[in-house]
This record gives sequence, C-alpha cells and structure tokens, in this order.
Amino acid sequence: MTTLIYDGSFDGLFTAIFEVFEYRYQDVDIVAREKFHQENIFAEIHETISQPEKSERVLNKLEQSIGKRGIHQLLKVFLSEDPELEKIILSSVRQSVKQQEKNILENFADPDILKISKICKSVDRERHRMTAFVRFEKMKDGVFFAKIDPDFNVLPLIRKHFKDRYQDQKWMIYDLRRNYGIMYDLENCDFFYPDEKLDLNKYRDKFHDEENQYQTLWKRYFTKTNIVERKNMKLHIQHVPKRYWKYLTEK
Repeated sequence: MTTLIYDGSFDGLFTAIFEVFEYRYQDVDIVAREKFHQENIFAEIHETISQPEKSERVLNKLEQSIGKRGIHQLLKVFLSEDPELEKIILSSVRQSVKQQEKNILENFADPDILKISKICKSVDRERHRMTAFVRFEKMKDGVFFAKIDPDFNVLPLIRKHFKDRYQDQKWMIYDLRRNYGIMYDLENCDFFYPDEKLDLNKYRDKFHDEENQYQTLWKRYFTKTNIVERKNMKLHIQHVPKRYWKYLTEK
C-alpha cells in the first residue's frame, strides 16, 4: 500500500495521479496533506509536489476522451469536498486510460461514475442557489460585500456569473466556511485569502449609511406587503430553503 500526499489543490491532485502512473503504483491512496494521519505503519509514504506541467499532461489526455465538459465534472467533484473525491477521480482517470475510445463518465453502471454524476448534480444545485440568494451590502468604502456559507466550495463556479453581471461596481464575495473570497475592482476579478476570519459581530459597523437605511426600508416593505391570510410556509420553504435565510435581509 502506498499513500500519496498532496497539497490539497486541483493541480496537486492531478500531479499525484500522474505519479501513480509514472511509478506504476497499484494499491494506492491519495490524501490531502491537511487530512493525512498515518493509520497503517507499513504503508509507503510518497510526498507529491504540485507541478502544473504534470497536471496539464493528465488533463490534456483526459480531454481527448471525456471532453472539456468531463474535465469540468471532475472539477465539481473536487470542489464538492467529498471524503472520497481522490478515490473516485483516480478511478475515473484509470478507466479513461483503459478505454480511451469511450467517454467513461457515461458508464453509470460503474458505482464511481454514478457517484460522480450525483455529486455534480448536488454541486450544480448549490451553485444555482448561490447565484440566486447572494445579497450584497454596501460598505463605507463603496464596495458591495456579500457573505456566503455554501455546503460545497462553489466560489470558483460562480465567479464568472457575478463578473459578467456586475461589471460597473466594485464587489466582494466571501466564503465564511473556507475563509477566502473573490474581489472585483472594475478591472480584475481575483481570489483573496485573508489572514483572519471575518468577525460577524463587527462587520456591520462598516456598513455605509445608505445600506442601513435601505435595509430598514426593505424590511418594512416586506412586512407591509405580506398577506398573513395567504401565508403558505410549506411552499415558501420549498422555494427558499431555511438554510439560505441567513443571506436575506428580510429574514
């Protein structure tokens, strides 16, 4: 048994997969460094250093059989943070190498491929809801700020949506759970990684005066237009699940 340890990045994972084939490992386990704890004292440990050129060679080879859409599906599996993501991605790569003339991601009879399909649907659902329920709040410096706490690491998947939609204003989206975000300054749209987590008890102090007024008006509007006699909480929760209420000003 050989355990390959990588840095937790997408490039790092595919570098490790490249080295599985390079060193012809058979019985192998790939683990992110932050999750590694040695259970089997007899297992051989292989430290993988992320190398984009190795990662690209694997991805370019894969693209010939599963296409760009297939690569995007594997990215979604990686961003899902599923406990077995390394195992099922490695399984799909091995199958693709053996059956290069087929798109193995269409073989739903295989349990790993079926799981990839299910994970992608879940990640797509979360991505869609993030684009629908994200709420921006204007800060004192004029930047529009939004906080999210998604089940999956979907920030890279919603980046283009918000960049295309809000090109005329500065904005930031911050993932509370993973402590990183996206920042758009009217020219560049880049990821940022703060040293400390956001203090939710203090960040409201940085609101622009207009934001406080807007939120007060919006809550009042929501209350006044609500018809109590026609309240249907079951339908409401079906369209707006409770776990997304924390993003909504009116809640």
